[in-house]
Amino acid sequence: MRSPHLFLLSSLLLLIIFLSTGMGYLEISPSEVIKIILARIIGDHELLKGLNHVFPYVVWEVRLPRILTSAIVGAGLSISGVIFQGILLNPLADPYTLGISAGAAFGASVALFLDIHSLGIYSVPIFAFCGAVGTLIAVMSLSSFNGEMSSNNLILSGIIVAAILSAGISFLKYMADEQVSIIIFWLMGSFASKTWAEVSLSCVCVLAGFLICLFFSRDLNIMSLGDRSANSLGISAGRVRMILLVTASFVTAVCVSVSGIIGFVGLIIPHLMRFFTGADNRKLIPASGLAVAGLLLGADTITRAVLPVEVPIGVLTALIGGPFFCYIFRQRRVGGLRA
Repeated sequence: MRSPHLFLLSSLLLLIIFLSTGMGYLEISPSEVIKIILARIIGDHELLKGLNHVFPYVVWEVRLPRILTSAIVGAGLSISGVIFQGILLNPLADPYTLGISAGAAFGASVALFLDIHSLGIYSVPIFAFCGAVGTLIAVMSLSSFNGEMSSNNLILSGIIVAAILSAGISFLKYMADEQVSIIIFWLMGSFASKTWAEVSLSCVCVLAGFLICLFFSRDLNIMSLGDRSANSLGISAGRVRMILLVTASFVTAVCVSVSGIIGFVGLIIPHLMRFFTGADNRKLIPASGLAVAGLLLGADTITRAVLPVEVPIGVLTALIGGPFFCYIFRQRRVGGLRA
């Protein structure tokens, strides 16, 4: 589906990637960045003549994995936010507010605490996914009464379960002793020291989740009319809802396992992008993914290359997203009173 918004966001994201790759302690021009990337892709080392011998290593092994991981994680969290908001018809819903991020963080913290490496780089993501799905089941069970589920009750249940999981994470940090610094640093959210293995893992999982969500985006549009209308049009609302909830939880779990807890990015941008793309999820899902990818990459570049001291990205997004969450909540209250 052609859209000027998607073309503009894609172009902006590519521009941010090239600019941020050159920023840092060693300044590298965009033309040099392009030469290094092309030389690595096509195998023509003649393009590297005249360049500082350190530049290729800095670009390809240090900066690009971090930059691509931050963009992919941003896209994944945004896609999950769109799905949760679309299913619950609530702009306050996202992986962070529903407790899914806390569940994934608890599962990953268990893996870090037990120092499990039997599955290699997949150990933490698998534990994170188990934590996310377990949290989703607990939240849905807690918010369901007589077979019906309210979106407001779901968010409140998410906050309750997240508080319990936060206590569990605090207990793990208390018991971790020498490993506590690893867990604390990871929980604050960071893209430092990322590798191409983590880029590949997050890219494959987020891309798979994106394709599944995009496939069911038309059904999600119809489900906004209500389950009865959706079922009358041949859509199994319950089955689609469960597929999308599990998919969004899986994408969230992978993103959290790679980067730690990064809150509110799946809340802010999908809410704002509706003003540009409308409520059609076929446009909103890719547009929000591209927008948050650029936003999170830009924020990470600021903490890495602009600020005198690197601030954990999760702290920065919470400082920005918290007040925005309060604003949306206040607007809903005012709108409800006026209605």
